[in-house]
Amino acid sequence: MNLPNKLTILRVILIPFFLVALMVDAIPYGKWIAVGIFVIASFTDMLDGKIARKYNLITNFGKFMDPLADKLLVCSAMIALIELDRIPAWVVIIIIAREFIISGFRLVASDNGVVIAAGWWGKVKTVVQMVMIIFIMCDFGGKLVGIVEDVLIYAALALTIISLIDYLVKNKGVLSDTK
Repeated sequence: MNLPNKLTILRVILIPFFLVALMVDAIPYGKWIAVGIFVIASFTDMLDGKIARKYNLITNFGKFMDPLADKLLVCSAMIALIELDRIPAWVVIIIIAREFIISGFRLVASDNGVVIAAGWWGKVKTVVQMVMIIFIMCDFGGKLVGIVEDVLIYAALALTIISLIDYLVKNKGVLSDTK
């Protein structure tokens, strides 16, 4: 297993530690530990892709698992933020629904021998979602910060919808080529 794939697996392994730090009130500085873990996990997303492209270590495992690891990290964080009353549930439901649609689409493609890597809009969506999550977790307070949080939430939501449409349009042939 190459280094980019190990970083992807590390991102998945960090998720429970992140959630415990964020959700267990008894942990001193838990919120900040959670922010640190989330930043490290998010950084591995950027790092694994750069290493894979630079050293030609792109694998089908990486094409499949990297976006899945991102989905697990981001969705688990957003679900936790619902519990903490920091993000509206309906926004998270739309974002998670998009992820299920794309995952289902990828399964159909995979069944037809096609592996679909993440596209540009999907990558931008993921970055904005990660920035939004970090910003919301920091919980700086204040009216201006609340406005910035709302802008980030709606930007993430808009990019989620745009990336879904882009993904489906670019890969619509996968559905017509089913066995």
